[in-house]
Amino acid sequence: MTEPGNVSIREVGPRDGLQREAPFDVERRLTLIESLARCGCSAMEVAAFVSERSVPAMAGAAALVEGLPTGGGCTWWALVPNMIGCQRALEAGIEHLSVTVSSSEEYSHRNVGMSVEESANQAGLIIEAAPTVDVVVSCAFGSPYEGAADPDAVGALAGRFTAAGASVTLADTTGMATPSVIRDVLATVGSDVGLHLHDTRGTALVNAYAALELGVTRFDTSVGGLGGSPFADDAGGNLATEDLVYLLDDLGTTTGIDLDRLLAVGSILSEWLGRPLPSRLAGAGRP
Repeated sequence: MTEPGNVSIREVGPRDGLQREAPFDVERRLTLIESLARCGCSAMEVAAFVSERSVPAMAGAAALVEGLPTGGGCTWWALVPNMIGCQRALEAGIEHLSVTVSSSEEYSHRNVGMSVEESANQAGLIIEAAPTVDVVVSCAFGSPYEGAADPDAVGALAGRFTAAGASVTLADTTGMATPSVIRDVLATVGSDVGLHLHDTRGTALVNAYAALELGVTRFDTSVGGLGGSPFADDAGGNLATEDLVYLLDDLGTTTGIDLDRLLAVGSILSEWLGRPLPSRLAGAGRP
């Protein structure tokens, strides 16, 4: 089990969490970001420099970056799919970039309109151009189009990007992973990766626990458990930030995130959306 105090969380609610929702304006998204920062979220993916026609909820990325709070010590991340998005992000003033490269050919074409190799080449260019890049290997634990993951293929992709100077996050894009699949892939890739887990089949939290036991120390989560790819069939929401923080608090692992404040933010977000959040803790409350 990972030693207490060594787990970091990147909050992806303002990007992944909202990307399938009816669009919020920039001002409301900034309000959410500021509220999450006050909860102690010290790393946050806040925008995506993508086609606004394809993902209208991410419109106004440059204006949002311009309005981000300053001086709070939070690391801001933006998702970019290609060099055009990378250039837009850098021009807007955001230097921590995540780029998705799928291990699934079908999902790669659906998500970014490129083959896996074409997408990987774009990632290589982005790694050269940007100060800090995290490559998110999507469908790393299986794809609804090709089936079970090939740990060797995932490991080859991950190794390619770490050798180029990027960090790597493995994404369970459609929630196909189970603890045994997590173990199989990490046995090949190693534990020096982040995990981006989705809860399509109710396994995200137990998968996180399995990864913690294997030494993984970085996780992407979304407030309320919102999110999911608009380009994948039956993609469920993200592992909820509050659910993981609740587990880590119980394990004695300090994340720096105030759980009560986070639940309060989730309550406001639920009101904005007009429906309950998927998070189990948000629904049941603290005991």
